[in-house]
This record gives sequence, structure tokens and C-alpha cells, in this order.
Amino acid sequence: MSPTPPARRLRLGLPRRMFSQVLLMQVAIAAGVAVLATGLFLAPLSRQLDQEAMRRALAIAETTAQDPQMAEGVLTTPPARNGPVQREAEQIRRATHAEYIVVLNEDWVRWSHPTPSQIGRRVSTDPSDALEGKEVMEIDQGTLGRSARGKVPLYDARHRIVGAVSVGIAYDSVRARLISAIPGLFAYAGGALAVGALAAWLISRRVQRQTRDLAFSDISALLAEREAMLHGIREGVVALDRDGRVRLLNDEARRLLGIGDEAVGRTPDEALGAGRATDVLTGRVTGTDLLTVRGRRVLVANRMPTGDGGAVATLRDRTELEQLGRELDSTRGLIDALRAQDHEHANRMHTLLGLLELEMYEDAVEFVGEVVGDHRVTAEQVTEKIGDPLLAALLVGKATVAAERGVALWVSERTRLPDRLIDPRGVVTVVGNLVDNALDAVAGTAHARVEVELHAQGRTVVLTVHDTGPGIPEDQRELVFTEGWSTKKPPAHGKRGIGLSLVRRLAERQGGSATVGTAAGGGAEFTVVLPEALTGPEGSPAVPERPLGAAAVAEEEAR
Repeated sequence: MSPTPPARRLRLGLPRRMFSQVLLMQVAIAAGVAVLATGLFLAPLSRQLDQEAMRRALAIAETTAQDPQMAEGVLTTPPARNGPVQREAEQIRRATHAEYIVVLNEDWVRWSHPTPSQIGRRVSTDPSDALEGKEVMEIDQGTLGRSARGKVPLYDARHRIVGAVSVGIAYDSVRARLISAIPGLFAYAGGALAVGALAAWLISRRVQRQTRDLAFSDISALLAEREAMLHGIREGVVALDRDGRVRLLNDEARRLLGIGDEAVGRTPDEALGAGRATDVLTGRVTGTDLLTVRGRRVLVANRMPTGDGGAVATLRDRTELEQLGRELDSTRGLIDALRAQDHEHANRMHTLLGLLELEMYEDAVEFVGEVVGDHRVTAEQVTEKIGDPLLAALLVGKATVAAERGVALWVSERTRLPDRLIDPRGVVTVVGNLVDNALDAVAGTAHARVEVELHAQGRTVVLTVHDTGPGIPEDQRELVFTEGWSTKKPPAHGKRGIGLSLVRRLAERQGGSATVGTAAGGGAEFTVVLPEALTGPEGSPAVPERPLGAAAVAEEEAR
């Protein structure tokens, strides 16, 4: 007799076909939407009403605090039921339908309250933040019950904090009204269930065709891998559709471009505004490893078209690398300056040694005095014209580098800049970039000369740097301020085309300008206007002109 076959166990669960799964889930969602709607709408609506009540209370508090009678009453009158502060506060409370308006001094004592017996007593909640100059919005429990509150500091005529104003709005929860709406939600859900089932069947068929009948587990795995890849990599990724609109931004792209989810669905022109970054993303500028500046970040961008007519752009942050490169350039400049000083010092030591060996002691003493005096005068004439120590030190250092390269660096006789710069480092960046470019342009030419002029017009700083180099053709005068554009050989640490772009951005960020033209004697002349760069009144008159550095002195003697 054959053994009895084992009975089959009934397996319950979701169907394995995607079409059936989608249909079943959508019907289940339609059937349960009434129950879920309550939970979905309750919390956000309640928070929204809370926020509106708190903002209203804060607005009433700010309006009350602007009334000069409030601060004057707190300072000049005692807390009283019929005092001017109480009368004014109650008048505002009745007009705005607030639950209470409490005006208190720095000792937390009330000058006004809807309950007159509370006047002269200390408040029940801590007003320290408002007394420290902060605005506060909160939901809290007080002597009148739970309320939405707004607290602001109270300033006197000298803008000193003399107290605070606290306004409360009666707090009524909306949860009871939402719960009472649940039966209606179920009624609407039941009526829509039949239509939803038909729509679910049609949608399921469409999903089946578009997903190529993949299982949910396969789709889930693909999406998880995609999200992990996009948000885990340290490069910004921007995906554009066939209409040129942003359809995807990863976290790094949001950080580098300074935009958020509001950019999705908009074109780069709408999301970023005009600029090179927009031109790169839209494909108006083509190439590989394109340099662009966005805010304070230097980016390298690449754009690749996709098969559906869109494109994917990748962004890499080169800000730190550019900073390191500039520090390397500064270090090299310092080394060049030290080497120039070393050469000059060695020559002077040899000269002094020869004078001593020839027993020309008086001539040796005179030679030492001239050397010391030359250095002293060179530094003094810079500090007489430029009061800011960082900017003066920069020009003295650049003069030494210029001397090593055979260039005369001059400060114009019209230069006069007081020590009242608001952002000295920003001005140092502008001057340093322009002087470096000018030195590169004239190095190796006959009678090479760079002249710097800095003067104040009220609170505006006007900087002019012109050289005796070949100049800039008229058709390229706007290109020189474009990120990534340069006629120089790239340095070892990266690419060029950033310095002048940063100069213009710094000027325009302050409401100024950066332009280039032709100097009177030939060569290029850069002019940068920095409004509101100084504090206080206009600077004093200029001082006489004198060249910077030993090379300039030698040139003057040769003439």
C-alpha cells in the first residue's frame, strides 16, 4: 500500500504578479483612505493653526512695542490699574481681540494685564529671551490658561531694552472638529471606491507595461541603489529633461549651487539666474572640465546629453584646491621676495666687504646709511599713503617681487587711503589679483612699469592699476572677467581664469564695478569701484609720488 501523500498547505499572501499586487494595493488604499485622512490632515492643520496664532500674537506684540507711550509709561509711571500703560494695552487688546497684552519691566513686573489684580505682580512665565532682545513665539500655559504667545523686547527712545511685551491669543484645538469630520470622509471614500477600483485596474495595466513586468522587489532594489549612489557620491548631479528643466538634484548639487527642491521643474535660468553656471548646465557653453564660480565656490562642470533628449551635468568642488593653489602661489611669491632680498643683501654685503678691505671706512658708513634709509623710506612712503596695514604690507611685498622680476611698481601721487576699511581682506584680494596680473603682463619687457592708485571718494574706494604691457584688445575686455578664460599657461595646481572673475564678483556684490580699458601710455588699465568700503568721512589729501623697490629706484637714476 502506497504511503499517503502529504496534504498541501494553503498559502495566504499577496499575489506574485505585479498587475494583481498593484490592483489589490490600490483598492486597499482607496478603502482605507477615510481612516488615514484623519491622521494625515489633523497634525499639519493643527500645526498650521498654531503657527498662524503665534504669528498673529507676535505681530500684535511688535505693534504694541512700537508705541513710544509704552516704554515711557514703564519708565515714568508705577504699575497701576488705571495707569497709562494699562489703558493703552487694553485698548489695543480689545481692538485686536487678543486674550491678553502684558507689558512688563526688566524685573518681570506687570504694568498691564486683563485681570487688574495681576498688575504689579511678576509674570508666571520666563521672559528672559525677550529681555535679551529676541523675539519669541510659543504655545504655553499661563495664568489665563493655554495660549499662543508672542514676546518682543520693549525699547526706549535711546533703543535700550527697558522691558518686554507679551501677547496671547486664545488657543482652540482643531482636533475635535477633525474627528467630527471622519464620518463624512468615510462617506466620500465609499462613494469613490467603485470608481477607484476601475481606475486602479487601468493604472495597474499601464504600470505593468511601463515597468516591463518587473517585480516590486526588483524595482525597490534599483531605486535603493540609485538613491544611495546619487546622495552618497561627493559630486553634484543635476539631471535635465528634454525641455531643459531640472528634474533631479542630489544633495551635493544643492550644496554647491545653493538651491533647494524649489529648483526642480524649473529651467537653470529660472533657478540660478544669468551666469556661467547656467550657461554650462543649459549647454550654451560646451567642453570638458569647465570652470565656473557659484557664490564663493569654484566648480568644475561636465555635461553629458542623454538618450531621451535631456542631459546630466556633474559638478565638482574645487574651492579648497583653488585656495591651496593660491596659498601655494602666495608662498612662491614670498619665496621670490625672500630670494630677491637675499640677492640684494649678498650684493650689499660684498660691496661693504670691499669698502672695508680698501679701508674706505667713511664710504662704508655712508653706504650702510643709504641702504638702511632706502628700505625705511620705501616702507614709510607706502604707509603714509595707505593706512591699512594689510594692504600696505601687500604692496611692500609685491614691490620686492616686482624688483626681482625687473618691474617698477609705483604708487600714484593721488593715492590716499585711510585706515578705515570695512573688509580689508576683500580689498587685499582685489589689489593682489590685479597687481599679479599686471606683473605677469609686463615681466620681461623694456621699461616695465606697474602703477597702483587707491583713493577714497566719501565711503567709496576707487582702485586703478595700469601697466606698460601690450594691453587687452577691445573685443576681449569682457572675456577677461569670465570664469575659466585666460591667455596664460595653467599653473601646476590647476587652471587659470579665476582671479579677475573673483575681482568682478567681489565688486558687484558690494554694488560696485570692475572694468578694463587702455592706459594713457598704452597697456591695460583696470578700474575697480567698491562702494561703502570705508567707515566715516572722506580721506585726507594725497602725498607725493615715489617708486616702490630697488628696481624702481635704479630706473629713476638711469633716467
